[in-house]
Amino acid sequence: MRAIPLLTLLLSGCFALSAHADEAQDWLTRLGRAEQQQSFEGTFVYERNGSFSTHDIWHRIQDGHVRERLLQLDGSAQELVRVDGRTQCVSGALVAGLGNSPEAPSRALDPQKLTQLYELAVIGKSRVAGRNAVIVSITPRDQYRYGFELHLDRQTALPLKSLLLNEQGQLLERFQFTRLNTSVALSDRDLQPSGDCAPIALANSKAPEIPATHAWHLDWLPPGFQLTSSTARKDTQTKSTVDSLMYDDGLARFSVFLESTDGASVSETRTQLGPTVAVSRRLNTVDGEVMVTVVGEIPIGTAERIALSVRGEKPATAKP
Repeated sequence: MRAIPLLTLLLSGCFALSAHADEAQDWLTRLGRAEQQQSFEGTFVYERNGSFSTHDIWHRIQDGHVRERLLQLDGSAQELVRVDGRTQCVSGALVAGLGNSPEAPSRALDPQKLTQLYELAVIGKSRVAGRNAVIVSITPRDQYRYGFELHLDRQTALPLKSLLLNEQGQLLERFQFTRLNTSVALSDRDLQPSGDCAPIALANSKAPEIPATHAWHLDWLPPGFQLTSSTARKDTQTKSTVDSLMYDDGLARFSVFLESTDGASVSETRTQLGPTVAVSRRLNTVDGEVMVTVVGEIPIGTAERIALSVRGEKPATAKP
């Protein structure tokens, strides 16, 4: 599937562009509110790297909290439950792109901030799952992140279809509803996970946070990305410490993981699965060699440059 050509639409004149950008910001603002205020249930298709999966979803807003349940319909039953964006339980190997870190809460969209990093425009209309939609393009202003094409429901502003596109406009990931019901009253039973849905908290409790081994920083960071989380945990099996840093530009995310090689011969890697890339390289520190791994939905060239920019210093100790 090819993205709608954006260049001719964006060059239609400064007054038209400004109007389209303002309208796009309004739609993204509505989208941010809808996902926090609108309950719904439906069925959607998820595509990445040439593979497809079908899922049922229940999304309920109650007492200021967002509770969501996903159930994969293809193959063996696979399930995920989230509350306020945090994963509570999961069964099977649910498609990675649909899940998230249990420590990564949902984020509020800030269209005004996004305009500094992306060109926003309303570029047309469509019909998805029997519902009328408006098409909003989110085109990066540089080569360090991907673009999006969103088909938002005209009635509720919920995303009926989302396309993640690389710099050539090629499809990396697709999410699309085939059925959506926004008037249903969801019950506790609809949101109740099955007995096979294993709580995530159990896994986290086995790896408590510890002081970071180094004061890690990046010599180069793509414009607009900010550090949102920094943790260190000891792996209960290998006993080695894993430091992690998470960065966010308001739409895209990537993480940096750092772990001692303990003298082992570990190969550097460079892989991509759909929109998700993983790049690792060895880094020499005063305490020995560390493997740096960058993972995220960013171009592989961006991930490589980030991996090369990681630096670490021993944390300063308090003087007596």
